[in-house]
Amino acid sequence: MKRFHVHVSVKDLTQGIDFYSALFGTAPSVTKDDYAKWMLDDPRINFAISTRSGKIGLDHLGLQVDSDEELIAVEAHLKQASPDVIEQKGTACCYAESDKYWVQDPAGIPWEAFHTLGTVPVFGAQPGDQKKAIPVQSACCAPGFGGTSCS
Repeated sequence: MKRFHVHVSVKDLTQGIDFYSALFGTAPSVTKDDYAKWMLDDPRINFAISTRSGKIGLDHLGLQVDSDEELIAVEAHLKQASPDVIEQKGTACCYAESDKYWVQDPAGIPWEAFHTLGTVPVFGAQPGDQKKAIPVQSACCAPGFGGTSCS
């Protein structure tokens, strides 16, 4: 089953957590020094905020899937929508290891399709090197689109 994903960059994480916890009626399921995530079932959404980006506001949108088979199906749809699909297998970002596909929509918004494989303790740490994070200039770890570092 698919879950819609939204990532918003915020200036103040505490203020963001307070606002979205009140809006959603629940505390985040994951909280880090620079990141928070709500895994909601009604509506079915993976909503994340972070202070990782220099740009405040919408960072990227996506679809989270529960299996490799679902990811392959979503990848096919992405390829129908855009010939410029970028693959990231076993990548680490947002405290998770995932297989991902990225595209950019006509409005310039990055979209990711991903299947989470596990967690990582450090933002952007690559599997096998959990202590060393890769520096990122954005909330997500998207490949660059048209000269931008991410969504």
